[in-house]
Amino acid sequence: MGNIDRFRRESELEMIRVMIVEDHPLFGQGLRRVLEGEEDLRVIAEVDDGAMAVERALELQPDVILMDINLPSKNGLQATREIKNSPSGGSIGVIILTAYHDDEQLFHALRAGAAAYYPKDVTPSELIPAIRAVAQNNYVIGDEVMNRPQVARWMLKQFEELAIFGESPDEMFVPLSPREMEILQYITRGASNKEIAHALGISRQTVKNHMSSILRKLAVNDRTQAAVLALRRGWVRLEDTAIGP
Repeated sequence: MGNIDRFRRESELEMIRVMIVEDHPLFGQGLRRVLEGEEDLRVIAEVDDGAMAVERALELQPDVILMDINLPSKNGLQATREIKNSPSGGSIGVIILTAYHDDEQLFHALRAGAAAYYPKDVTPSELIPAIRAVAQNNYVIGDEVMNRPQVARWMLKQFEELAIFGESPDEMFVPLSPREMEILQYITRGASNKEIAHALGISRQTVKNHMSSILRKLAVNDRTQAAVLALRRGWVRLEDTAIGP
């Protein structure tokens, strides 16, 4: 474990190739300008959609991806998980950027395969060293740079501390499955179980089973609370899912 200060100077390694995944043009342009001011960083692609992010990442093989959470088609956590779980994406470093920052989201990001997690008001003096650290296969939590075993021990410690206070780490930090996230997207549009079943080609009972799992994992009482939580944290967007006829 080390401090991130040593990554504040330009990397002595090869050029770091960065892909930006951000659907707000103004913020994306700002990121590009910041990165272009560093001689060892080069932006190779800009993408504004979660599904396209997966496709372009596996095609271009960037060293680091700056990934927004709140994206069209699929959120940044889903895209990160797909990239990191693919045979050719395991070595790509992902830094999650979000407008909603808390420790629970940090765990979700790490479990999805991200190497660092920052709020969108991060300063260039914080983000640039993190990019360099992640490009060298490190993880960044706060000001600390860690390798994989150190991150695993850090997460285990957080789980143990939660257990002391009677909280359930398994329920609190287990991300929804891709199918559950898909159903949650329909829920935010007010779709009924019948409409969801028709749209996804599954039975209403299967939808009910997934709903029970979603409510349990998110620790909420009903589908409205689940939808509000998902929207507030940027997991889904209202325009992502159209309810079929």
